[in-house]
Amino acid sequence: MRDKIVAGNWKMNNDLAETEELLGKLKLQMVKDPEATVMVAPSFTNLYPTFQALKGTPVIVAAQNMHENDKGAYTGEVSAAMLKSVGVTTVILGHSERRAYFNENGEILAKKVNAAIDNEMTVIFCFGEELEDRKSGKHFDLVETQLREALFNLPQSAWKNIILAYEPVWAIGTGETASPEQAQEMHKHIRNLLEKNVGKEVASNTSILYGGSVKPNNAKEIFAKEDVDGGLIGGASLNAVDFVQIVNSF
Repeated sequence: MRDKIVAGNWKMNNDLAETEELLGKLKLQMVKDPEATVMVAPSFTNLYPTFQALKGTPVIVAAQNMHENDKGAYTGEVSAAMLKSVGVTTVILGHSERRAYFNENGEILAKKVNAAIDNEMTVIFCFGEELEDRKSGKHFDLVETQLREALFNLPQSAWKNIILAYEPVWAIGTGETASPEQAQEMHKHIRNLLEKNVGKEVASNTSILYGGSVKPNNAKEIFAKEDVDGGLIGGASLNAVDFVQIVNSF
């Protein structure tokens, strides 16, 4: 049975005091044994305080990015070993904002994924199409290319550490949301690609999250779709009440 997962990506929001305030509210709101696995991804500077604050809770702390090399002259970057040293073993890779603003392509992301897997980390791998890709009917092919470039070279054994997050770029931070039917259509396509390229077992067991303006008022309908296993939540994860409502939408 696939894991149900709700991950909050806090992006470049919240200083330490704001992070501590949000964590306090989250701990008050969160049920002790939620049906979904819950994750939050604060900024690099707040990873260790968040890890410490959430000890004894079911919430997992994830990083928003990492470098592909173990160490070296890469000013401003953070390695897998550094993340693990502060208790973080999950990392988001390939987010559309990293692709758009920092020119991360399939080749770079393949190296990052490989580094994460080599360090026994769990990867939330993001991918998805721009609005023009969908309008031109290229969205299925684009998603296949993004998966192929970064993931389809992995051995089957690595897939136990892979979580997929489909994010239609046109629905991130815009208030637009893919309909539950559009989400299911793409998630089913992704699962078929996994079966074709990696194997039926991986296709059946890999969690595929939807990311794109998920809110408390639409999460239940989206998460009810057969191939949608949860969400990668942006803005709504910065509000503890909204985030917990989304977590409880299964």
